[in-house]
Amino acid sequence: MPMLGLGTWENEDPEECAESVRLALETGYRHVDTAQAYGNEESVGEGIARADVPREEVFLATKVWIDELAYDDVIESTRASLDRLGTDYVDLLYVHWPAREYDPEETFDAFAELVDEGLVERVGVSNFEPEQLDEAREASDVPIFANQIECHPMLQQETLRAYAEEHDVHTVAYSPLARGEVFDAPELNAIAEKHGVSEAQVSLAWLREKGVTTIPKATSEEHVRDNWESLSLSLDAEDVETIDGIDRSRREVDPSFAPW
Repeated sequence: MPMLGLGTWENEDPEECAESVRLALETGYRHVDTAQAYGNEESVGEGIARADVPREEVFLATKVWIDELAYDDVIESTRASLDRLGTDYVDLLYVHWPAREYDPEETFDAFAELVDEGLVERVGVSNFEPEQLDEAREASDVPIFANQIECHPMLQQETLRAYAEEHDVHTVAYSPLARGEVFDAPELNAIAEKHGVSEAQVSLAWLREKGVTTIPKATSEEHVRDNWESLSLSLDAEDVETIDGIDRSRREVDPSFAPW
């Protein structure tokens, strides 16, 4: 799984979404993340089709929504996702939230069936806390590959990251730029000025230092390229220590059905 991907949450305009995916892939990205709930799987698939990049080189992930987590619904909705994406398989299929129709045994039995059929390469979870991760690991016949969570310098998730690492589960950070809040953080302002880069690059580089995969949303060419350039940024120990010391806990995503 490439450590920098393109997030597509709230990228709802069909043409803008397709073009941002195409641009990202032709810039060098090889990881694209979407979800049934985003309403843009068809546009993501169109962007992949437009790009001059073979499908097998793209790590493609989508997520099953909370209304579709009963056994038959998982199978049916995932097949529909594949149709919309224009692909025979996804590299990673997530449970979007442990909520509503989610039942660990039933949901992961369906995920395992999709793996057996070759429609899904890996299974993951999203927005799971340690308790839900334990239940998932026990219920799933297929290893839990990743947990996708909100994670950024203002919500560092140290405990959850450590728990995932202990159990060989990759952490994937959504909203790694805190929905733009990183641009107003004085600690990141100073580090960005020091290196002559953007605060976005600093946040993405810090997460990479922590072994976290990031999927920042970007639609403009400027932002797609700026995020990509974070791969060339090396933070020094002082930079990392400064960001580690940010003593704030700000959630940007906090629905009523969240497990925390």
